[in-house]
This record gives sequence, C-alpha cells and structure tokens, in this order.
Amino acid sequence: MDAGRSPELTRLLVLHEAAHAVTRCRDFTRRALTDWRWPPGPVEEGTPGADVTDDVLLLVSEVVANACLHAGGPTSLALRCTSERLRIEVTDASPAAPRATHRADPSRPGGHGLLIVERLARDWGWSPVGGIGKCVWVEIGSPPGV
Repeated sequence: MDAGRSPELTRLLVLHEAAHAVTRCRDFTRRALTDWRWPPGPVEEGTPGADVTDDVLLLVSEVVANACLHAGGPTSLALRCTSERLRIEVTDASPAAPRATHRADPSRPGGHGLLIVERLARDWGWSPVGGIGKCVWVEIGSPPGV
C-alpha cells in the first residue's frame, strides 16, 4: 500500500449466467455496503446516506443491465472501496465499447443507462480485458466518515 493512500476494501462476485444478474449484483452490493458501513451511521429514508446508497445501487443496476442487454451478460462484479471513492467494475465477454443509445422519443423507456451513469458517477470508463471482453467501471465519491 502506498503511503498517503487509504486502504482498499474489495469484494468480487463471479457470475456464470445472466439470469437474475441485476438482482444478484444489487443484493451483493447492498451487503458489501452494509458490511463496510458505507455510508457511516444510520441510513433512513430521506437522509443523505440513503440517497448515496440508492445512487450506488442504481449505478450497479444500470451497468449490469447494459452487460445483460448488449454483451451476453456480466462475468463478474467487483467493488473497490476507499475513503475517497467506491469503484464498481463489471466485466463481460464482449470487446465492443459501451455506447449511448439515442432514441427518437426520449419519453420511451430504455436507452438511458449511460446517461444515468454520466449524471450520477464522478467518473466512468471502460478498458479491454484479455482481448475477448471488457471491464466497464464507475466511480462515486465516498461519503465523509467511510
């Protein structure tokens, strides 16, 4: 560990099938956040901590759903938490870059996943994995006290 950097907490979920992947990943993320006391203190509906947790779960849902819809399903979900940020990493077996889908009618459902990610995340991106897949990552700032 580098001096001056906070330790990283990591959780990894390996996925062998796309069935129920969004639900499994949300539940896995909720358990990790609870174990890490992220955000710290009690989380009640209407508090800032509840909003941050909801944002994280929405980000996980969007990135995993995109892997299900466009890449044959996710192969893993990794959560990496420091006092500065939470990084969500979703891998899949498609080398195709993520791209926004622009629909003619913005009031219709679907096609807004990356727009949601761009609005909620501090940063996001992707990188190739082993020449046969990719990792889409999303970062959100950690609340004070993590």
